[in-house]
Amino acid sequence: MVEEDKFRATYKRINERMCVFEKAVLSRRCACLCATRFYLADREGIACDSAPAHRRCLRLIALLRENAKFALKLKAIDCELPHAKEIKIQNGGLLGLQRVLRPDLTADTVVDVAALATLGERTYGSLEALPYREIIKTIVAFEGRRRPRSKR
Repeated sequence: MVEEDKFRATYKRINERMCVFEKAVLSRRCACLCATRFYLADREGIACDSAPAHRRCLRLIALLRENAKFALKLKAIDCELPHAKEIKIQNGGLLGLQRVLRPDLTADTVVDVAALATLGERTYGSLEALPYREIIKTIVAFEGRRRPRSKR
């Protein structure tokens, strides 16, 4: 536990502007032109190179979490979510937003998170005005990787 605490403290010190959608980017389902990968103690991290994009993504993730709360059977989101639920919100939320904004794309990956958030804001006038009912459907349907069953 002490080593993990030291790791987290060092991580926060060297990554002052952590990518808001880090789990989605690390899952390789989403990418972002504002993201820079780095390695610390054999772990990969993602930093955000753009203060405006970071602020926009912070607003977007807060809105995705708030709007997905009921669908994910959560009463409140005032602490760190379990990994699987965070993956659903990040990957499912971004893929849902992409489906709303770009129905012509059938890919199950997002090429540029920052550009997608900007397009959403421009298209709907604000991130708050996005059609969350549609986006939430993709969050609920999203399934992360399945762990292979061990052979006994």
